[in-house]
Amino acid sequence: MLDSCKLKSACNLPLTYNKKINTFGTSNADDPGMYQLDITLRRGQSLAARDRGGTSDPYVKFKIGGKEVFRSKIIYKNLNPVWEEKACILVDHLREPLYVKVFDYDFGLQDDFMGSAFLELTQLELNRPTDVTLTLKDPHYPDHDLGIILLSVVLTPKEGAHRDVFQTQSLRLSDVHRKSHLWRGIVSITLIEGRDLKAMDSNGLSDPYVKFRLGHQKYKSKIMPKTLNPQWREQFDFHLYEERGGIIDITAWDRDAGKRDDFIGRCQVDLSALSREQTHKLELQLQEGEGQLVLLVTLTASATVSISDLSVNSLEDQKEREEILKRYSPLRIFHNLKDVGFLQVKVIRAEGLMAADVTGKSDPFCVVELNNDRLLTHTVYKNLNPEWNKIFTFNIKDIHSVLEVTVYDEDRDRSADFLGKVAIPLLSIQNGEQKAYVLKNKQLTGPTKGVIYLEIDVIFNAVKASLRTLIPKEQKYIEEENRLSKQLLLRNFIRTKRCVMVLVNAAYYVNSCFDWDSPSRSLAAFVLFLFVVWNFELYMIPLVLLLLLTWNYFLIISGKDNRQRDTVVEDMLEDEEEEDDKDDKDSEKKGFINKIYAIQEVCISVQNILDEVASFGERIKNTFNWTVPFLSWLAIVALCVFIVILYFIPLRYIVLVWGINKFTKKLRCPYAIDNNELLDFLSRVPSDVQVVQYQELKPDSSHSPCKRKKNNLG
Repeated sequence: MLDSCKLKSACNLPLTYNKKINTFGTSNADDPGMYQLDITLRRGQSLAARDRGGTSDPYVKFKIGGKEVFRSKIIYKNLNPVWEEKACILVDHLREPLYVKVFDYDFGLQDDFMGSAFLELTQLELNRPTDVTLTLKDPHYPDHDLGIILLSVVLTPKEGAHRDVFQTQSLRLSDVHRKSHLWRGIVSITLIEGRDLKAMDSNGLSDPYVKFRLGHQKYKSKIMPKTLNPQWREQFDFHLYEERGGIIDITAWDRDAGKRDDFIGRCQVDLSALSREQTHKLELQLQEGEGQLVLLVTLTASATVSISDLSVNSLEDQKEREEILKRYSPLRIFHNLKDVGFLQVKVIRAEGLMAADVTGKSDPFCVVELNNDRLLTHTVYKNLNPEWNKIFTFNIKDIHSVLEVTVYDEDRDRSADFLGKVAIPLLSIQNGEQKAYVLKNKQLTGPTKGVIYLEIDVIFNAVKASLRTLIPKEQKYIEEENRLSKQLLLRNFIRTKRCVMVLVNAAYYVNSCFDWDSPSRSLAAFVLFLFVVWNFELYMIPLVLLLLLTWNYFLIISGKDNRQRDTVVEDMLEDEEEEDDKDDKDSEKKGFINKIYAIQEVCISVQNILDEVASFGERIKNTFNWTVPFLSWLAIVALCVFIVILYFIPLRYIVLVWGINKFTKKLRCPYAIDNNELLDFLSRVPSDVQVVQYQELKPDSSHSPCKRKKNNLG
């Protein structure tokens, strides 16, 4: 039902976060809530130290029936934290105890367990406030003293309680099948700069970076080396779940290789104090440190993101369909450039999933991700052929985004087990086609067990999508940390070598013309050289690139496609997957790598540089190979414009306009984010590794889907 469609983390158990007072249902949508449990999380005493400095950054989770219903804020560097936070939880029976778990927060790493306890709800008196002291224990080390947690609880009978706090008033008139809109708005944040930060290194400088947290959402800025006045110019978005706002926790850190990063200071932004649809410039003084951070914060209304049952289909409702088509029509090019398109995903069912539980079954749920928008289905218990029948709608900010659909097995007291995943570029989607996608492994390099049936529709404005291609991509604020891998390092080296060898072979070819190894070829090259040099004009450079793109296009449509499947990259990816499995098994035996942390950082940097160089060359190749036709057509349009400009306008005027724009940009837009349009364009072209990852695997004949075509809306 609708209340089962709550927000989860893509790699953990169900997560539902709150700040002050929130209400959550834990029963099925068909059963009314019978009790209301009001909890005040008071404080902790003598908690366990988990950090090197002899302190911890504790926060508390409440669970009922294996599902998380509350998470507290983080109290930094304190073993006796005071929270004074309230939660209101609806429960349908008292058989399940309230589990209280305490963790030490580590940004980007696995949070450390600090102890747990449970409260039997059957022992509480109704309508009577009760102070409770819970002694924290670790099941693996029952003799360890981990401190205590103090609560105040009130249990009251409740009849006819509302079921779904995320459910808001729908555009539909039906009360039976309403949509669930999961967040109330978008918080757009631009980190501009830091001023007079505290020096943390021996050279009198720092290597600062900033961490942001709003509920479960996290973002980490890039590191600015050796400066006390860093210029970041980074933009990102958070989802706003609470009507009255929320509090963004901001911490500044100094990067130290080989040891724990130094804390520079912290500050907060209370979103409830900011007006909506207006950009606010904030100069925040860092507490417990020195200096300031300068931010731009904008609160806007929610994008088109919702969950509904199959009976609520926006594209089948004629009125809603016309409104959507009108919103993205060519006539509305300059209306809200960030709103590029509309995506509807029907998650129908899965078949033949992997058995993750000892009973030979799984408890699968499905996570649907588009950039930083992450929604999920309800869990179907003890079933290898689940049916979800849910519709997800997203607002498209970048048509070059990739839709990721991941299936997990829900576990009560630990991280969810991975069952399979598919990655689908939006531009490769066939509208209205119900299709069986073979689930892949975590690296998206090979098949795993099972298929998932999806029906996807994409509607977008091509002009807006083209303009958005020339601005920086949206960064994902939940990404895996870079790790050192021998196989990954070798793969990136081979990819870089292949790109370099193209240039080397071209140089050998030119040199062979100079050496007259083939007289006929050298004579033709000599005549061509004389003709080109004598008649050369600047516009001929984009003209040659245009001819190359056109030549490859006619080769492809004529059936003479010279593009070869990259089996070398596929083999390397499969070897890397095997190494990942081996590393997971031997991770405990290889703890010595922590002792050579500094060397590891250098190797990771080399590994990443090789990846960037190889990806750059592969993306140029894939542009001319028409790997993504939309981008190749966009390149043809851009080259035609450049040819006309260079043919009719003298070069000095072009350089003059370029220079004036560069020199006055900071004066006109002092907080503009720097970007390079060519690099932003190439960032949308997939590398050879991504081409392999996005390849669609053919399902077995036993899983041939029943396809049905509708009118193409795109």
